[in-house]
Amino acid sequence: MSHHLIIGAGPAGVIAAETIRKHAPTDSITIIGDESEPPYSRMAIPYLLMGNIEEAGTYLRQSPSHFADLKINVLPGRVKTVQSVTKSVVLESGESIAFDTLLIATGSHPVHPPIPGIESEGVHLCWTLADARAIAALAKPGARVLQLGAGFIGCIIMEALSERGVKLCVVEMGDRMVPRMMGPTAGGMIRDWCEKKGVEVFTGTKVESIEPGTPLNVRLSNGKTVQAELVISAAGVRPAIGFLEKSGITCLAGVLTDEHLQTNIAGIYAAGDCAEAFDKVSGKTVVSAIQPNAAEQARIAALNMVAFSNGQALSAELKGVTQINVLDTLGLISSSFGDWQGAPGGEQVELTDKAAGRHLSLQFKGDVLIGCNSVGWTEHVGVMRGLVEGQVHLGAWKNALMNDPTQLMQAFLASAQAQGGWQGAQDERRR
Repeated sequence: MSHHLIIGAGPAGVIAAETIRKHAPTDSITIIGDESEPPYSRMAIPYLLMGNIEEAGTYLRQSPSHFADLKINVLPGRVKTVQSVTKSVVLESGESIAFDTLLIATGSHPVHPPIPGIESEGVHLCWTLADARAIAALAKPGARVLQLGAGFIGCIIMEALSERGVKLCVVEMGDRMVPRMMGPTAGGMIRDWCEKKGVEVFTGTKVESIEPGTPLNVRLSNGKTVQAELVISAAGVRPAIGFLEKSGITCLAGVLTDEHLQTNIAGIYAAGDCAEAFDKVSGKTVVSAIQPNAAEQARIAALNMVAFSNGQALSAELKGVTQINVLDTLGLISSSFGDWQGAPGGEQVELTDKAAGRHLSLQFKGDVLIGCNSVGWTEHVGVMRGLVEGQVHLGAWKNALMNDPTQLMQAFLASAQAQGGWQGAQDERRR
């Protein structure tokens, strides 16, 4: 009987454990989580702050006995080191746990900028349930809140804060909102939308210092000082891999994996936000911190962990990493797929109607759509994803899209599904 050890109690860790149990009914499975809470989804925290769910609604599995019923041991603790030679991990408590296979599913941790006063009372991350409780106590209607960061996670937090009726100021050091997901036009449109909704937004601006007190005095690089009862640091995340420094496991931006999600050491795997996997669209290894990728990587890794422990060939392969971001910012829907910044030698086309709040940017390499951005163009989200993920050769439709990027549905039906070109597309639009 093999022992499968999983570090991380988030979605990737839980899905991997359940997959192992399905395919190895008698093997031993342990999940190590560094919080005392039951395994939960961080992405549900904004909905908790909005009041849409209770704390239990964030839990990944609703039955209190779910893990016990599956004979999955969930152990609270923090891993200090991984000793790959002896196939064991050492916890900060000093306890050593041996394994036959290991999955690293530690996810990300928030970046805490080195700002004077960042540790002051009233400054919080928005990452854990404990953080959510602290924020809920301070983010009362009318409270002045300054949020540091307007990336993807920051915009989701912003939505929750707006629902709570606070007076919100957002500071982003990039030249636009959501700079890692959106180009200049799209990011600017999101900023304009937020300002119309009553959110004060400073882009191209840094927080230089936070003076403790009630209220907090936040000095910005643009010369302004903003007072706030609450400051939320949402300056981005990084893979939580520091504990692997002397493990012998190869790490770049994240834990480097092959198509089986195996690391450079046989029997040790990684999945989720801490894993760096091959993206077939860009042709590079990337860390893609979104839950659909975490789930699929966890499933593939788990199947290979079972195969490895049984002495079988690793047959489950990751087909690719999906670069997907769909964001709702105070009611404005934006999306980003694939290599949205384009590729050297590629072509692009943009269509912008700021009055209608709509923007579409398409990036091509040859006759393949490799990436796109959209704002307010919700009817094409599924088609954009399908074309980018499927690496569909558009043929003559590529030039048609360069002339009129709104013809995405027709291009998809004709090229991807071969449903009779224009006639099939017109039929689809009439439904």
